[in-house]
Amino acid sequence: MPLYKTQHLKIYNSLSREKETFKPIHQGNVGMYVCGPTVYSNVHLGNVRTFMSFDVIFRYFLHLGYKVRYVRNITDVGHIVDDEDEGEDKIAKKARLEQLEPMEVVQRYTVDFHEILKAFNFLPPSIEPTATGHIIEQIEIIKTIIDKGIGYEVNGSVYFDVVKFSETNNYGILSGRNIEDMLANTRDLDGQTDKRNPQDFALWKKAEAQHIMRWPSPWSDGFPGWHLECTAMSTKYLGNHFDIHGGGMDLKFPHHECEIAQNEACTGQSPVNYWLHANMLTLNGKKMAKSTGNNILPREILTGENTILSKTFSASVARFFMLQAHYRSILDFSDDAIVAAEKGYKRLMEAMSLLAEINPAEKSTIDISKWQQSCYNAMNDDFNTPILIAQLFEGVKFINLLNDGKESVTVADLEIFSKAMTIFIYDVLGLQAEKISDGNSNKLEGTVNMLIDMRKKAREDKNFALSDQIRDQLIALGIQLKDSKEGTTFSL
Repeated sequence: MPLYKTQHLKIYNSLSREKETFKPIHQGNVGMYVCGPTVYSNVHLGNVRTFMSFDVIFRYFLHLGYKVRYVRNITDVGHIVDDEDEGEDKIAKKARLEQLEPMEVVQRYTVDFHEILKAFNFLPPSIEPTATGHIIEQIEIIKTIIDKGIGYEVNGSVYFDVVKFSETNNYGILSGRNIEDMLANTRDLDGQTDKRNPQDFALWKKAEAQHIMRWPSPWSDGFPGWHLECTAMSTKYLGNHFDIHGGGMDLKFPHHECEIAQNEACTGQSPVNYWLHANMLTLNGKKMAKSTGNNILPREILTGENTILSKTFSASVARFFMLQAHYRSILDFSDDAIVAAEKGYKRLMEAMSLLAEINPAEKSTIDISKWQQSCYNAMNDDFNTPILIAQLFEGVKFINLLNDGKESVTVADLEIFSKAMTIFIYDVLGLQAEKISDGNSNKLEGTVNMLIDMRKKAREDKNFALSDQIRDQLIALGIQLKDSKEGTTFSL
């Protein structure tokens, strides 16, 4: 029997603003769409956090036994700078600055995106459609919206009539915005004179003579609006009504609000049952921005080529750091925070190594089933990874007590416990044990043993200050010395 029949998952729905029991449209199946990157630059750390949140959600659904169709798009059309209806699109702007074809820009940064996600151990989505591959579908949706009387063409561009739509539908249902307030608080802007109302958004834009990316349409040579691509790709692969739509909190308005409007205008029904939004990542307490220098790229964490961090960190340590916060909460990235996360991650990995050496006993002194269910309870509560991690560290305590002979466990319980620890650490959270090459491992072991000998000599000479300094500096590097009658050993 699949686990989803016994585990009761609750998800925070941005649409209802409360946690709801998850009930898929089709039993045993989940359809999930997540807004992917606009590939005009290196993927930034905030994006990685968002996609990591949905990677864990995807992993948990799979673990529960669901058949999941996870669709995450690539925006390679290039939408307008600052996501407005006027200006130059981001990919075309980058192409002009670097004297490249737009698709060269797209290819370069799509490759970067995939490399980073692979380094951070993301599962690939079921389908990864591109906006340029679905221009025909987008044009057909525009035709339908015009036929319904909610889209209008002006000078080769087509706009969505928000006021007309709001006569029979609730524009603002996701973000909580009121159309009357929006109309009252918006002034006409230069360049928006083609619109009937300032809130109207572009479905199709006529390309100016200098615009590089363009396609033929019934209205003009131009390009589709930003919001339209996700409507086209999500409905093509998941249907007009599907289970989950996710993305960053910054996409709730206008992007996701406009998606809902477009879908409802076409089909007359709400497109998505559960809207999920991941919160933002800050750096040293401030918003990340290239212009201020308060910025770090994911690759720079792994290489150490940055001025933010004191050392390099593995992708699994960075992943572990991010999952220590709930996906709906703001997370602040700093050197101190990731150093602390690295220590926690190493404790977890050390415990997993010890677990393989535990010998079973005739009876168990701890309720393994209760502990295991506490792990499920954490994930069933809106994918609460920090609570899951806390429960895994309860497992670490148990491993240490077993190793010290202060607790005992039967063969059957040890098998359940080991399997649960493995599943939640590696399969659900997506962490990986760090791999150290034999050459580097031997060099490290030789260096630490040399320092152990120096410390021993210092103690024999009663130079306790030097002895303590060696010990403390090794601890700061994550290397723990263990003194015994047989001598001194170390662990990472």
